[in-house]
Amino acid sequence: MNRETREVIAYACGDRREETCRILWDRIPSDYKKAIVFSDYWKAYQAVIPDEQHHPVGKETGETAHVERWNNTLRQHLARFVRKTLSFSKCLHMHEICLKLFLHRYNTELLPSIG
Repeated sequence: MNRETREVIAYACGDRREETCRILWDRIPSDYKKAIVFSDYWKAYQAVIPDEQHHPVGKETGETAHVERWNNTLRQHLARFVRKTLSFSKCLHMHEICLKLFLHRYNTELLPSIG
């Protein structure tokens, strides 16, 4: 997520293992890979994101608040990501399709209106 624009610049579906983190890192556009990255202390992030760019921080710093808020927004709008709902599906393919549609709409709404 771009901190200034709130645009989602890349995503990866999966658990929080190193392989999923590597997929996410590979999908990030090259210009963004030069930026400082704030995350929690999850080991997968430390293994994938270059040390000179990676700043693991606790929630009390507020540096990851925008991403935490985004995760909450995602769960509120896409009930399929909350296991205890009737709409929960185990089909990863359907999760990803719904996520792509949601991200497209979300990012499009961030664009300035023309006219």
